[in-house]
Amino acid sequence: MEKKFYLSTKNKKIAGVCGGLAEYFGLDATLVRIIFVLFTLAGGSGILAYLVIWLVAPKAADTAVPPTTPPPPQA
Repeated sequence: MEKKFYLSTKNKKIAGVCGGLAEYFGLDATLVRIIFVLFTLAGGSGILAYLVIWLVAPKAADTAVPPTTPPPPQA
């Protein structure tokens, strides 16, 4: 089974980049966010990387399927 990277819809604060990376690599999203902050403080490359990933990565498809027929009436 091939893994694909998507922007997270479940674990997102701004755009879902850190949540998506955490899901892809099996890490905690907080750890990924801290890494981005450290790269940002160390020269600004974190912001650039975040923006590039945000623009390039596809959004995750919503897994919730809306019902096609209404539920039966309750008696």
